[in-house]
Amino acid sequence: MKRVRYYKEFTDDFSVSRNQDITLPDSYEYVKTGFLFKIWSAIVYGTLVSIAGVYLKLFLHLRFRGKEKFKSVKGGFFIYGNHTQSFGDVFIPALAAMPRRIYTIASQANYGIPVIGKILRPLGALPIIPTLSGMKNLEAAIKTRAESNHPIVIFPEAHVWDYYTGIRPFPDTSFKFPAKLGMPAFCMTATYKKSRFFKRPVIEVVIDGPFYPNGESVKQKASFLHGEIYGAMCEAADRSNCNYIEYRKKD
Repeated sequence: MKRVRYYKEFTDDFSVSRNQDITLPDSYEYVKTGFLFKIWSAIVYGTLVSIAGVYLKLFLHLRFRGKEKFKSVKGGFFIYGNHTQSFGDVFIPALAAMPRRIYTIASQANYGIPVIGKILRPLGALPIIPTLSGMKNLEAAIKTRAESNHPIVIFPEAHVWDYYTGIRPFPDTSFKFPAKLGMPAFCMTATYKKSRFFKRPVIEVVIDGPFYPNGESVKQKASFLHGEIYGAMCEAADRSNCNYIEYRKKD
């Protein structure tokens, strides 16, 4: 029997964790440069991405379409994705961008999740700390990582809706980063196809881009990227032909 979830708004959160009200300090160290941490981070990242890759391909039937497009950009860039896998979205971008190491903008609420919260830093999470100094430090970390040729991953829908086949509306605020840095952006759209052999659908991740900022001001450039990427994601989402979980709006 198909699972059904009911929502009031597109911003509803279906993944509520016990400690999601956790607050990180403004002094959070985004870019740790210690030798021991670098070794620990490399081990955690390499090990977990390898294990997750096997799981995603064998059990979630993951495949990619167009990830060779990332090779067209030599420097840093941004990847925008629809947020439809609670576990998979931690690792799908890493598999798509290999051999480059990714860094992902994340909600600080994720740091309250048992076990996972403890490994987010070595996995490359860049938490949003919604204070003036916190956002300033986040922007500096994004600039440092992107200028070191690393992809920066952003899920502008913010909340996870597992197996959702549409694209939820999102603002253009998260596009200010590539707009300010003058860097290209890609979109990475998870689509869901019926499987001939399994009840769970095949996840086909479609890569589109690169899209380059266009406009006079940062606001215009961010708005342009938003339009290009939202349009491409909606077009890619039309490839889905399987509603593994049905979402219905409450009356």
